[in-house]
Amino acid sequence: MTENPLIRARGLRREYFRGRSPSRSQGARRARTVALDDVDLEVTAGRALGIIGESGSGKSTLIRLLLGLDRPTAGTVQVDGRPVDAAASARALHWLRRETGLVFQDPYASLDPRQSIGRIVSEPLRALDIDGDHRARVGEVLAQVGLDPASASRHPHEFSGGQRQRVALARAIAHRPRILVGDEPLSALDVTVRAQILDLLCELSRDGMTLVLVSHDIGVVQNLCQDVAVMKDGRIVEHGPTARVLHHPEQDYTKRLLAAIPVIPGR
Repeated sequence: MTENPLIRARGLRREYFRGRSPSRSQGARRARTVALDDVDLEVTAGRALGIIGESGSGKSTLIRLLLGLDRPTAGTVQVDGRPVDAAASARALHWLRRETGLVFQDPYASLDPRQSIGRIVSEPLRALDIDGDHRARVGEVLAQVGLDPASASRHPHEFSGGQRQRVALARAIAHRPRILVGDEPLSALDVTVRAQILDLLCELSRDGMTLVLVSHDIGVVQNLCQDVAVMKDGRIVEHGPTARVLHHPEQDYTKRLLAAIPVIPGR
């Protein structure tokens, strides 16, 4: 555990209730699903953390709690020493939105098709009351992710999938957050485009941005992240430096997860 982590989660638990199941002795009761169970996590400023695990292991639920997009049933989250309260008003969470940016899995679904690229990328600047020349910042950040600033007047349907993901990345970093969170940001892309977006993320990491990356692709985590957390059934079962966890795993589940990676014969 680090002394002053940028992100600190303690005892996180998230339960979901749905429907009702009959019980002869107690009457009807709501069915409960435990998505997270007693999760502790720390993320050091300037480092990249990969979160891996099978579908349904709780990865996306965890980052929603870290970002204040959902409220834990129990436990606490702090970012830079400040408590994250998902029940607070949008205005009260402006400080957290300024600290964080989020890139989703599907670049097309996360972009409003009615808006121009320039308006999409400038959205966090307007919403968070960021001072300065918004048009100039949009052009700057589009160039940073490898897009022509002149494309700001175009719309999402005019771009390829990889270009749309670059737009999503530009929007996520337009307000200069300290933390960038990606929820499977590469899985919907083909191999060539995935490599290009990975290079962009590596560049952001080298520039000092803190990254939290959820991914099924262990190769991506190995190339990008200094630390890794392995999740199973809503718990972190292994956590540490990426080289140690992936090359010398201690937990049987981690070993099985790594053994399931396809290997090309002769390589």
